[in-house]
Amino acid sequence: MNWKCLTLTVAFAGMAAAVPAKADQLDNIISAKTLRCATFADVPPFASPDPKTREMAGFDVDLCGAIAKELGVKAEIKPVSVEARVPEVKLGRVDITVANLAYTLSRAEQIQFSDPYYLAKEMLIVPADDAGKTKADFAGQRIASTKGSTSEMSIKLNKSDPLTFQDTASAYLAVQQGKARGMVANTMTTTKFVNESKSKGKPMRMIEEPMLYQPIGIGMAKDQPALTAKINEILRKLDTSGEINKIWDKWLGPDTEYKMKRTDKVVSLSELKFDPIP
Repeated sequence: MNWKCLTLTVAFAGMAAAVPAKADQLDNIISAKTLRCATFADVPPFASPDPKTREMAGFDVDLCGAIAKELGVKAEIKPVSVEARVPEVKLGRVDITVANLAYTLSRAEQIQFSDPYYLAKEMLIVPADDAGKTKADFAGQRIASTKGSTSEMSIKLNKSDPLTFQDTASAYLAVQQGKARGMVANTMTTTKFVNESKSKGKPMRMIEEPMLYQPIGIGMAKDQPALTAKINEILRKLDTSGEINKIWDKWLGPDTEYKMKRTDKVVSLSELKFDPIP
């Protein structure tokens, strides 16, 4: 018997046994009985502190709660900045990110996306007396947005000059103060600001042509197939049961200031026709 070979074989086997397998995140969530969920810190109607209770409230918060309920665990909401949405889940500080997270190629290299649950639009709003009609009219112009967002990316893709802030309220204020010609954000946020401007501040209007389209999904760590499959399964169940529409109507529907109707269905990314953002 070749004792040298046997010794090396045993040594390598011991080393392999000492290298821990990557933990199954779904099992960890079930064991901890907690789903750690990153949301916006202050971007209504998705997630922001309730003025009365100071508890986080909004569409994304309720969606986190619905997913946690299906898993049989409690939801633990962790408010994060716009630019921290991807790093938080990538580094394992949260289990999922539910924060109006748009699919982009660069984000998809870092994290796993769920099946999209709606197709969003990035819209440009400008003072009502602005002469611009299409997004091309604002090329080379200073446009405000939140930092690290797809709104900022859409401004760059339009060859405009982004002026970024930590929150949408500050970006909107920059336009009101004449520091930027316009502001880009999702349809819900821009609709709210246009409606508010009718009674306060400088009147605003929305440019009809979207800056871009973007599928919105839930962010998770890569290489967690069980968690990805489970989240997709739950999203489809919530969609079929009407629960997502119920949450949508509560925060964004016809009886809210946004007056938006959700017509999208949870489908795989490959079923959607769109140009992926870099």
